Amino acid sequence: MPSIKVLAQREEAQVRFTAGHSLCAGCAEPMIVRTVLNAIEEPVVVANATGCLEVATSRYPTSAWNVPWIHSAFENAAATIAGVEAAYKALKRIGKIKKRIRFVAFGGDGGTYDIGLQALSGALERGHDFLYVVLNNEAYMNTGVQRSSATPRCASATTSPAGKAIPGKPQERKDLTEIVVAHHVPYVAQASVSHLIDLANKVERAMRYEGPKVINVLSTCPLGWRVKRDSTIATAKLAVDTCYWPLYEVVEGKYKVNYKPKEKLPIEEWLKPQGRFRHLFKSEEGKKLIAELQAAVDRHWEELLRKERCTQEA
Repeated sequence: MPSIKVLAQREEAQVRFTAGHSLCAGCAEPMIVRTVLNAIEEPVVVANATGCLEVATSRYPTSAWNVPWIHSAFENAAATIAGVEAAYKALKRIGKIKKRIRFVAFGGDGGTYDIGLQALSGALERGHDFLYVVLNNEAYMNTGVQRSSATPRCASATTSPAGKAIPGKPQERKDLTEIVVAHHVPYVAQASVSHLIDLANKVERAMRYEGPKVINVLSTCPLGWRVKRDSTIATAKLAVDTCYWPLYEVVEGKYKVNYKPKEKLPIEEWLKPQGRFRHLFKSEEGKKLIAELQAAVDRHWEELLRKERCTQEA
């Protein structure tokens, strides 16, 4: 499995994602992208959905990408990379390409959970050989912090502002990872910017399998989450240690939890540092909502552990 030293050596040998982009200070996305690309040994072609990553890394006349890179619309990065992969296979069949090339798509939660779900689902069902990485910062951050279906319940966003009418977003977040699992693809995982070696290991394992692979990565957004710019890693780690965002993988239908906290922290430890949840700590009603959020986290965590037991024993 890749170590920090191995990843650093690969970065020195071939810089695939460079400095000089204009992503916000504290943004988790460049760390995730660099880790993903460094964990792949073969040549890489990237499709990138419209969003923070695309906008901030490709401003004319500059680019942070040192690999073949295609800008897709918000909703069709999966379709784009599927088309490139199909063209590659056709050229390989007739002998015009000999070397192994890997295909990666990056999309945000808005462009994946919502308006890109149809394209992703179609590409998964058809069985294209690519890795799709979700940069999940839990809202449409690039266009003004609007809520997405990845936004957690009670988070205040510009289209679900906390106030007298609603206490932030009223709905539960969509479980995209389990939706992907239902497509019966060979490899699915959840990862976090707080555990980059775990992410690198998952990318390397994913690349051992032919067919579609998806890794859903929690990506701290200091602007949208309203946290300090130097707390990117610490905030994401709290999501993992509270079991709000479990680190796990599903390999050919078998669940494996990659990290089980020695001490499972209460969900309020993750909520408290974030301005988008500040309203929950100001009233009795807010305390009740925190208790409901805790119950949901506990329920999902126990369900995940049960899936691990059942599939590993089968």
